[in-house]
Parts: sequence; C-alpha cells; structure tokens
Amino acid sequence: MEPGGTPAEDLPTDGGHDYRMPLPRLALTPGVGHGPLDGAWWPRCDALELELPSLVATLEPDLGTTVCVTVDAAQWPDAPHTVMAPGRVITVEATRSAGEKHVITLDCDSAGRRVLLVVPPQESADEASRLMTAAADPALHLGASALLTR
Repeated sequence: MEPGGTPAEDLPTDGGHDYRMPLPRLALTPGVGHGPLDGAWWPRCDALELELPSLVATLEPDLGTTVCVTVDAAQWPDAPHTVMAPGRVITVEATRSAGEKHVITLDCDSAGRRVLLVVPPQESADEASRLMTAAADPALHLGASALLTR
C-alpha cells in the first residue's frame, strides 16, 4: 500500500514482487570523449553488485551485450569479478594501475567507453551535486583527483 493508504497501481496483483533498482544518480557530458571524464556517478552504497546493474542498464540498454568495468582496487577492495544483471553478465576488473582513484571505466559493446568520476556514497547532496555538475561540464578538463580536491 502507498503511504496514503491506497494500493499502488502498478504492483503485481498475484502476490509476486516487482522490485526495480532506482535509477542511478548520474550526470553525463553531452557526447563522449570531451576530456578526462565523461561525467559522474553517485552510487547509494559501496556494494558494486547492487549498484552496477542499474548503472550499466542506463548506459548500455542493449541486452546480451558485453560490459566490462574497471575500478580502482583501493576504492573497491571487495569488488566481485562478475556481477549478474538481467540479460547480461558484467565483468569487473579491479586494478591498482587504472590511473586515478575515484574513477570507474565502463566498456560497452554498443555504447562505447565511459570514464566516470565516482562520487563517494557518503558525500553530502550539495557536494555531490557540485561534483557531478563539474564532471559533466564539457568546458572543464579536470580529472577526478583535481575535481575532488577543488
């Protein structure tokens, strides 16, 4: 039931559950390849297995495609090697030589490569908004470290 006491309109009537992950908090630069970053992602928690399916589904809508994600091992020490998502398997590579910390790289078959600033989940909404706006600004050519220290 909804908070007002009325049944939700699109819930299954057969007693089944229809849970969908919330849309990712994401800001993208128009086009791809304008600078060191293609935008920013603000995950709700630090569990990649929970966060990646909705992020990947937003960036790579074609099911059955290959998606490889590279993350910084220091930021994601417990990163799984694979994440199961509806219609796809996401391969995760945690590396210490990925360059900047607080960056996630997504290589998608049809959507291409995206390099995103990862705003820490515990960041305040105001600071996250500032970082996401700056990372998606095509006029700024700053990397993740420079944005986070500004």
